[in-house]
Amino acid sequence: MLILASKSPRRRELLTMAGLAYECIPSQVEEHVPAGTPAGQIPVILSAQKAEDVFASHPDALVIGADTVVAVDDLVLGKPKDAAEAAAMLRTLSGKTHTVYTGVTLRDKNGTESFCSGSKVTFYELTEQEIARYVETGEPMDKAGAYGIQGHGCILVKHIEGDFFTIVGLPVAETVRRVQRRAAALEKDGE
Repeated sequence: MLILASKSPRRRELLTMAGLAYECIPSQVEEHVPAGTPAGQIPVILSAQKAEDVFASHPDALVIGADTVVAVDDLVLGKPKDAAEAAAMLRTLSGKTHTVYTGVTLRDKNGTESFCSGSKVTFYELTEQEIARYVETGEPMDKAGAYGIQGHGCILVKHIEGDFFTIVGLPVAETVRRVQRRAAALEKDGE
């Protein structure tokens, strides 16, 4: 059994698009990252916490945990708490290149495997009116960095470098390949 330990509709969409049969059981873990953790390690730590939390109650499953953060100028941006914070994040990203990191952890009875994928995104210079209009859509509220590249936020983006799906929230091709390898190993163990 494959379980996605996330409530993200984007991650569910990507796994469905990839043709994987899975169950969605969001993690209830209280996330914690030690102060001073480098941006690229934060989503790996959080994805591992999520995968481990769900695996604890489903020890026969292969669990996928994932987390995404946005980093710009040594500042890590998670999900905004409110519209004012979303607007502030968008101002910070305006006209700059930032990195989107998505960490993925696969957990099964054979152990844990984690990896991180990073993609660079460059925003256009944004006017206050553009920022206000985008925040009013409500889209920024459940997104790391306060934007969704696959939605209305696509008009903010000038250039990307790397895996588009990492920016959406799951480096799907690499994740699927790793899931297939682990599933094959589990199947072989069961023979």
